[in-house]
Amino acid sequence: MPNLSLLDDAQLTVSNLAHSATELVSPSLRIGVTGLSRAGKTVFLTSLIHALMHAANLPALHAQRSGRLIGARLTQQPDDGVARFAIEDHVDALINDRVWPRSTRQISQLRLTLRFEPQSGLSRVLGRSTLHLDMVDYPGEWLLDLPLLDQSFAQFSAEALVKARATGRERLADPFLRVLNDIDVEAPLDDRIANALAEAYTEYLRACRADETALSMLPPGRFLMPGDMEGSPALTFAPLEPPEDGAHLFNETLYRAFERRFEAYKRLVIKPFYIDHFARLDRQVVLVDTLAAINAGPEAMSDLQDALVAILKCFKPGKRNLISNIFGPRIDRIAFAATKADHLHHESHDRLEAILATLVGEATRKARFSGAQVQTLALASVRATREAKARKNGQMLKAVAGVPIAGETINGEQFDGEREVAIFPGDLPADPNALLRLGHDEQPLRFVRFRPPHLAAKNGEAPYLPHIRLDRLLEFLIGDKLN
Repeated sequence: MPNLSLLDDAQLTVSNLAHSATELVSPSLRIGVTGLSRAGKTVFLTSLIHALMHAANLPALHAQRSGRLIGARLTQQPDDGVARFAIEDHVDALINDRVWPRSTRQISQLRLTLRFEPQSGLSRVLGRSTLHLDMVDYPGEWLLDLPLLDQSFAQFSAEALVKARATGRERLADPFLRVLNDIDVEAPLDDRIANALAEAYTEYLRACRADETALSMLPPGRFLMPGDMEGSPALTFAPLEPPEDGAHLFNETLYRAFERRFEAYKRLVIKPFYIDHFARLDRQVVLVDTLAAINAGPEAMSDLQDALVAILKCFKPGKRNLISNIFGPRIDRIAFAATKADHLHHESHDRLEAILATLVGEATRKARFSGAQVQTLALASVRATREAKARKNGQMLKAVAGVPIAGETINGEQFDGEREVAIFPGDLPADPNALLRLGHDEQPLRFVRFRPPHLAAKNGEAPYLPHIRLDRLLEFLIGDKLN
């Protein structure tokens, strides 16, 4: 966890005291939803909220199965300065337009209030039959920025340049590194040179995030989604080689300017996110596009593993009690979910879960040792396929059928976005570690993206969004609060 100043700690303590006092009257649960690019955060949150509001089939959620979940409705969110999660627009995109909603570009929030019949005697005596779910959606790239709070510009530069020159990235980083080689870091600051260097570094990060590479460790995260800070000095820097002497400490050199801008990035971007949002979370969902990394190969899988370990290190896991809630709030439940399980036949879901469990294994053990509960599972927030059989070389294979997104290709065949096809993407290995050590001459598995399914309304009611294991995740996240 990052080290904060005494003033920052005091601000957090005051906020936590106010939250604890409110909890006595109106119980709430603040759940963070994050994931790296294209993991499906927006779709996940849309499906989860839609399912609770429309009493969808959620058999693994005990409160609904037992008939104690009375209903759920949207209510006014607690933070007026945070964008509202546009649930209505996202549902419309999925059901009416059959397109996936736009990905998360900023932090957003929604409050869903659940009414239920308490199961425990104490809850009935206290009249606790309402639970506010505050869902906070934020880009996973912002989470990977948190370790920068404890780094100097020199440390950030050293780590970033080692990664840029590493196998699997050196080709992507070559344009940036060529610009960097022509830079005199001890020359006076020239904003045109600074801008060119920052843009070259940002283009390198974009290339790392592309489908073909699917790399995950890409701080500073706000470079890829600058919002209203685009073009500001705090987002106009890049890692630099250290100067040969200490002259940069006294002169307005490029190095000194970038050093100051790095500190501004920490002060203006990372720290407010940590204090105002991240440090206030009770529980956390981390969505992982494991299939995209498998598509891209061993380097992407290894990079994803590093990113997930870094993400878990940002959390402060442990059991919650009155003292910890005030002086050191802890995340007591963390769920890691491999998304897009509908791209595989159900017989491969256990292997997908095993792959994710391997990627987060060591970090998960540490979180459990601290007292937190951790779950890993494979799910599909919105199921876009159905199971089918396909014949290949005279052999009948267990496949999935759906409508691939226009432009997706397999073996040179490009899909038009209208025709349903049955696809056998390949079998996941029984040994998850095999995906981290495949030879370069071996063909990776190939998964395509599908359009949302065609859903028809019944009796004038909005159709349910079909899913896989969303109810199991809900039971883990909120089941204990509905007793």
